[in-house]
Amino acid sequence: MTSPGYTEHLVLDGVLTASQVAETVAGILAVQRPDGAIPWFRGHHLDPWDHTEAAMALDAAGEHEAAARAYAWLARHQNADGSWYAAYHDGDHARPTDRARETNFCAYLAVGVWHHYLATGDDAFADRMWPAVYAAVEFVLALQQPGGEIGWKREEDGTPVNDALLTGSSSIHQALRCALALAEQREEPQPDWELALGALRHAIEKHPERFLDKNRYSMDWYYPVLAGALTGPAAKERIEAQWDDFVVPGLGVRCVLPNPWVTGGESCELALALWATGESDRALEILQDVQHLRADDGSGLYWTGYVFDDQAIWPRELTTWTAGSLLLAVAALGGHEPTCAVFGGERLPRGLDPDCC
Repeated sequence: MTSPGYTEHLVLDGVLTASQVAETVAGILAVQRPDGAIPWFRGHHLDPWDHTEAAMALDAAGEHEAAARAYAWLARHQNADGSWYAAYHDGDHARPTDRARETNFCAYLAVGVWHHYLATGDDAFADRMWPAVYAAVEFVLALQQPGGEIGWKREEDGTPVNDALLTGSSSIHQALRCALALAEQREEPQPDWELALGALRHAIEKHPERFLDKNRYSMDWYYPVLAGALTGPAAKERIEAQWDDFVVPGLGVRCVLPNPWVTGGESCELALALWATGESDRALEILQDVQHLRADDGSGLYWTGYVFDDQAIWPRELTTWTAGSLLLAVAALGGHEPTCAVFGGERLPRGLDPDCC
């Protein structure tokens, strides 16, 4: 169980008390399988991105052994080409239920591994995970397009889907920075990754036309900020531009316009993005607002979303990744250094700016 010394940074007025922190961490641990896998909830599927987010939350809570088991699960189930499948059955044999291989799902391992290394200083862990990180990044960059954006998946038969998603490419931007930080720590420079990162950031900053139009989704609104591709005045301008569209006072953040549906994961990720821009007060308000999604069953977990026109919880599922996103946002506001380093990004490599426009 999480020790108080590790969780002081997770206690936040109006969000989590010490006992609630312990419940939430225990709730994620209760879902984690003995083999390290963290499905959305027991009986549902696992995807590599949300699995990693939940593992990062465990590290933020001091549950390093459990987080390490989660990363070991990924290393054991990595495909020969460096990828993972988009979804796996919650069962002993990790049977894939969706054999597409999504680039942002595969890249996110680098964020989790760097976060775990910063939290533990475990060089042996970094050595064990480096081959998996390297292979994953190479898989992802094989789908980078001439304009810098990243094609969003390979189909089951290997066919590349070259269309790019702004949210996914932004997440990959953060992952490449963490992968380069790990490479630097190992003294194994990766100049091709630096070039790829610079080209990707340029596409996100300057060329929205290179991405599929998904601007109805709140993730496309805040993710370039959350992932560190937009910073400073540009980041604040982007957040302000659609604040009234997506933020529902007292309830949280809409997932998609115009639906009257707020979701915990998007709300907590927006809070992280706000924290990264120096807007800690507004981040705290969002995290306080979303507490209406906390289940009252003692599990410490959170409902995925709420349809406010109907005053109804929907869907009826308590997801590890919603709880994980909350713990990570609280950890950033609480000054947890590894979480701040990964999402603040001040010391992460920026890559090389491209020669072209």
